[in-house]
Amino acid sequence: MLKHGILGLINYGDMTGYEIMTVFRDSLSHFWTAQKSQIYRELQALEKNGWIETAHIEQDGKPDKNMLSITDEGKRELQHWLREDMANSLIRSPMLMKTFFRGECAIDEYITYFKNLMENGSVFPKGSISADSASRKYASVINDPQKALYWKFTIRFGVMYEKMFREWCEDCIRELDELQREKSAD
Repeated sequence: MLKHGILGLINYGDMTGYEIMTVFRDSLSHFWTAQKSQIYRELQALEKNGWIETAHIEQDGKPDKNMLSITDEGKRELQHWLREDMANSLIRSPMLMKTFFRGECAIDEYITYFKNLMENGSVFPKGSISADSASRKYASVINDPQKALYWKFTIRFGVMYEKMFREWCEDCIRELDELQREKSAD
């Protein structure tokens, strides 16, 4: 998935590794995490696969830079990936896996767990307004309203997901509080 996300970014226009990191941080990081080392490792794999190519650019008074661009084969791979059926991987969540097995813990630990999720489980660590602002900034750079619309859809999903996530945590805490009161009354 990460390699295709990076490929998608480069498809918007030629970029250096640093620029990819910046755009990733301002956009994809809201729903996909990756370390700098992972991104650079994927860039090497993308080039090895023939999906991107590097042009070395010498600069006066500045360090030289490597400009990455997508190849025709890379564009075909991106299109193939975009059309691939993703139904089987709609939800794959370590958080839900842990929640499923939390019956092994004490109720107070459950409550603390859900409170921590609510406080720290944001899709937008810098806020959804920041994500929307970054989206508009990049939309003006590529000047393609259709692509910007899909970015808007992604941000809207994040906002709606965060609302649902908080409500779910509140419901879990409420039920656990009730269970704890019932156990205390016994």
